Amino acid sequence: MSESSRRRLGVMYDRDRAPEGLPAFARALDELPVDDLWVVEDLSWAGGVTSAAIALGASERLRVGLGIAPAPLRNPVLLAMELATLARVHPGRLIAGIGHGVPGWMDQVGAGTPHKLALLGETITAVQTLLRGETLTLRGEVIHVDGVTLVHPPSVVPPVVAGVVGPRSLALAGRVADGTILPEGIGPAGVTAALARIDATAPHELTVFTYLSLDTDAPAFTEMVTDQARWLGVAPDAMHSAAGDPATAADRVRQLWDAGAGTVAVRPFTADPIAEVRALLAALGR
Repeated sequence: MSESSRRRLGVMYDRDRAPEGLPAFARALDELPVDDLWVVEDLSWAGGVTSAAIALGASERLRVGLGIAPAPLRNPVLLAMELATLARVHPGRLIAGIGHGVPGWMDQVGAGTPHKLALLGETITAVQTLLRGETLTLRGEVIHVDGVTLVHPPSVVPPVVAGVVGPRSLALAGRVADGTILPEGIGPAGVTAALARIDATAPHELTVFTYLSLDTDAPAFTEMVTDQARWLGVAPDAMHSAAGDPATAADRVRQLWDAGAGTVAVRPFTADPIAEVRALLAALGR
């Protein structure tokens, strides 16, 4: 079995890229041996659901990932309605990530909550229930819904995955989500540890985001890695990324697959991301 058939490779459309560039980016990736295109939902950047709709409409075969809708900002019924619409028009091509949201951003818009775990778990469960075409009645710790059923549920139910990193959140993902997304910077040891904490009993796709840079001396790359390391609470030199020459970058991707990641989604940020992806693909033998 070839490497490309066993292991999924995704590419992220960086949040700093203008939304109007997304259609051409999606079309270019659609012609390459890439499995997924991930779009971003971060506060003040572009909307995740609309970005997913643009990417799906501009491509024909790519699976498009929403990474990551913040539960505090997303009413689960409305989110399920949006996802169901996309999944009906593009069956089998959507995967939806939901997370806690960055605490500072959530506080900034009055959406912070002391019940992060409960809110995330209840949101994922509610969205899954509605997407399956079932009637949702939920009296949770945070979410209350009384007898809602989608009129147009999808024929192919998209996976709903949790974008999390903490131990309790990973355990929650293993219990309620269809998969987990790990953030940029997590290396093979972190993947192994995360899988142990997830401890899922049902099929569970692990996706790992990782930076892609074929120019490790670029100031933007150094700044990005340093900022992410600060957020993760680790030293910058402990950050894992697909960085270096193409062969080295490819090896770093393989290390994540070997550790148990089902999908590795690279995040290029240079002015010509498609060229970087092409070089990586060649080094991977795809």
